[in-house]
Amino acid sequence: MEKQSIKTIKTLFQNREITDEQLEELKQDSRKGVQQIIGSYEKQLEKEKALEANYIEMCQYELTAYKQGYKWIAGIDEAGRGPLAGPVVAAAVILPEKFKLLGLNDSKQLNEGTREAYFSIIKKEAISYGIGIVDNSMIDKMNIFEATKLAMRKALEQLNPMPDYVLIDAVQLGNLTCPSESIVKGDAKSISIAAASVLAKVTRDHLMKEIHKEYPLYDFASNMGYGTKNHLEALENCGITPYHRKSFAPVRNAMKA
Repeated sequence: MEKQSIKTIKTLFQNREITDEQLEELKQDSRKGVQQIIGSYEKQLEKEKALEANYIEMCQYELTAYKQGYKWIAGIDEAGRGPLAGPVVAAAVILPEKFKLLGLNDSKQLNEGTREAYFSIIKKEAISYGIGIVDNSMIDKMNIFEATKLAMRKALEQLNPMPDYVLIDAVQLGNLTCPSESIVKGDAKSISIAAASVLAKVTRDHLMKEIHKEYPLYDFASNMGYGTKNHLEALENCGITPYHRKSFAPVRNAMKA
């Protein structure tokens, strides 16, 4: 191959127009810039290979259900069980059988920009999705665990078509109209639950950012209602807001102070 400029070689790699034969020739090129391009390219291939392997692994629960004859497989997850303020939000989603989004994982493992991008893709490509929201006053009435299950049921009820098999992150939901499976750390093991975790997390983050506009001193846009140092200091100095969960110990303590 005729010696090409580093800029041209870089473009070939970026456009994935490099052949195996060209790659082997370029590996003999002594220019440092060429070797750096090859190194970056091979690292990217390894990363993509790992993402592909993880994607295949995360589809196993769905594939098993498809093989058993199920057609509409829903994943369910929640966001916001631990915060001191704001609602608990659950999402349910039915993905197409051939849905593929490399890098999709437990929403907590993704940065905000990636979550937002995946949020849009999942909503656009899903066969159906639902969002269930239970506010802090209801959490105080029925406890966070029961409120979480209520949010999940609300999300599930919005699906159309209704699922014939349900995969749930960690929680057991009784009296469903179809079989279900509870998976510990399911948001890292099932592509459907991972998708639901992104929908729930991003939806809740958006809600907390709106609440932040009303009560900026609590820094909800940053802490999402969790008990950070700044949040606890605001509770101590300013008291509680209408969005705080009075049944949670740090909030109860602030009310007594």
